[in-house]
Amino acid sequence: MRKIFFITSILGVVLLFSSCKTNTKTNIIKDNFDFASKQFDYAFQVIDSAIQNDTRDADVKAKNPLVSPRTLNEDGTLRMRPSREWTSGFFPGSLWYMYEYTKDPKWEAKAREFTATVEKEKMNTGTHDLGFMIFDSYGNGLRLTDDQSYKPVILQAAKSLITRYVPNAKTIRSWDHNKDKWQCPVIIDNMMNLELLFWAFKETGDSTFYNIAVTHANTTMENHFRPDYSTYHVIDYDTITGEVLHRNQHQGYQDESTWSRGEAWALYGFTATYRDTKDEAYLDVARNVANFIFTNPNLPEDLIPYWDFDAPNIPNEERDVSAATITASALYELSTYGGDKADQYKKWADTIVENLTNNYRATLNSDGGFLLLQSTGAKSLNSEINVPLVYADYFFLEALLRKQKLESGKGLF
Repeated sequence: MRKIFFITSILGVVLLFSSCKTNTKTNIIKDNFDFASKQFDYAFQVIDSAIQNDTRDADVKAKNPLVSPRTLNEDGTLRMRPSREWTSGFFPGSLWYMYEYTKDPKWEAKAREFTATVEKEKMNTGTHDLGFMIFDSYGNGLRLTDDQSYKPVILQAAKSLITRYVPNAKTIRSWDHNKDKWQCPVIIDNMMNLELLFWAFKETGDSTFYNIAVTHANTTMENHFRPDYSTYHVIDYDTITGEVLHRNQHQGYQDESTWSRGEAWALYGFTATYRDTKDEAYLDVARNVANFIFTNPNLPEDLIPYWDFDAPNIPNEERDVSAATITASALYELSTYGGDKADQYKKWADTIVENLTNNYRATLNSDGGFLLLQSTGAKSLNSEINVPLVYADYFFLEALLRKQKLESGKGLF
């Protein structure tokens, strides 16, 4: 009887341990959204205080009100930005993700409130980031509510974006600044705004949107990558001949290094472009970029990259959590497109999500109401080093939702 009892007891412990382990993995999504619910309630208080304490001139505040959190200042106060900032769509988008997960009307109301603050950017032809600004806010709102009043806003944003297309260079111009340095600078980040154009094509049937998106992707595929599928950040084109004039690494360590968030933008952007075109060439690029990231000897064991894969003082360099969240979200999608490493893509994404949850999460009712810490905006420019960033939170919530859909057997889109 002792032997039977002993075996039964051991079996019970094993089953209990297995059950706990399973519950931990299952509940990581709920745990993070529960945390986000409380943290965003705190964030609303911090946002209100920051707006009330805005010391800018009254006319400036009237023309460009502060609408969206971006990061923390050096003194720990919240840095709010106007709608013209490229990051303005991420906080509304995060609130839409809260609504998607909870189905709570409270989050729909807050998402609508913050989404409305960026509407005027639909007319902004001075930026390539309209996908981030409008599609992450209004686009998610349309997807989740089918509010038809959102459609003309998104469509106008797409029309504004294609005004930046440079036919001779076969690309969408990214920046208008530094004209003494670049003729037609295009950054790898620009791949992230093509989803807006593909949506506009599906909505209107106007092939102009599709053709510009595909041409831009093809030009990027040809010029932004080294043979190992590491990326340059900025490619400068001659506006007449289309010739590549410069290859630079504006936010990375140096021109021939690999900026980690740029690599993440490439992974996500080409994965999404495959979704909308079904062109295997884009899928191949995405897989090769993933291979570069996860075979890189300078990728830390926890898969949260340093801000640049070639930064000079690794391992004593800052991480970029934002690059990790973008990568994780992209990997969940990439895992649905088959191939020898499909399962591995999801495992890598799961590992990133687990490590972010366990080691990089902000303190509840602190840290400005952000969800994650230790992102790096641009160390090369001495900007936003080892801080929370609003887009890291956005892609973290997106990754969690994608994980939930995959594990419940639902399609991502």
